[in-house]
Amino acid sequence: MTSVSTAPDSATTSVALSGVSKVYGRGENAVLALDRVSLDVAPGEFVCLVGASGCGKSTLLNLVAGLDTPSGGTIRVGEDIAASGPESPGRPPASSGRLPSPGLMFQEPALFPWLTVAANVELPLKLRGLSRAERRNRVAELLDTVHLGDFGRRRPHELSGGMRQRVALARTLALDTPVLLMDEPFGALDAMTRDLLHDELERIWTERRLTVLFVTHNVREAARLADRIVLLSSRPGRIIYETRVTTPRPRRIDSAEVAAVAAEVTDRLRTEVGRHGR
Repeated sequence: MTSVSTAPDSATTSVALSGVSKVYGRGENAVLALDRVSLDVAPGEFVCLVGASGCGKSTLLNLVAGLDTPSGGTIRVGEDIAASGPESPGRPPASSGRLPSPGLMFQEPALFPWLTVAANVELPLKLRGLSRAERRNRVAELLDTVHLGDFGRRRPHELSGGMRQRVALARTLALDTPVLLMDEPFGALDAMTRDLLHDELERIWTERRLTVLFVTHNVREAARLADRIVLLSSRPGRIIYETRVTTPRPRRIDSAEVAAVAAEVTDRLRTEVGRHGR
């Protein structure tokens, strides 16, 4: 089932994509990465994007984050609209009074190795112009949120992979945006650490009432976390299937209910990959 959206109401939609396309290159070398993608994400909803490698999941996330501009269609994040075409290229400046850009978290934590944990988390607060006292209090609160309150003076190399991802999450939360974009944030972690971080993310999402758009190759992970799973086709990326996950929370990744949802989505993904011969 394909999601088609028309002029969403900002009161009921946190992220809205309408006919979004992305083309890289020109002429004979042009590559259509995304083709007329329309998707509405409600405030507080947790949506997982899945699909074969190269289907445009990360491209879509970068467009929503404002790191790139769509070749066609419009993207709306709260009151912040990015539209294609010469008349409206990109997003309005942050000083316009609109909602802040979404927070984007990558697979790699990308921490500055010469800075302490606290200093890494403090960076977005400095950019926001908070006073030193405000920054100190906010950093302490954020580190407590990700259960790293005693690690502020450590440097990234002194932490485990899971702890570094918690620091990256705290730094993203420092942006104080209601929309969190996550691009395979736990893909490089071992199964147990990933499972623990699923619990942490779900707790933070619930407490802060965040809207989450989460990219993953792991269908079981999507079934564990999502309110809704959206499957993209092989390139060019189009939405070809959606399903709501109604299994009560909290969920276990090894539960029969999560496995059943994952199996349904995997079957759809296998069909799509087989159709394209890869």
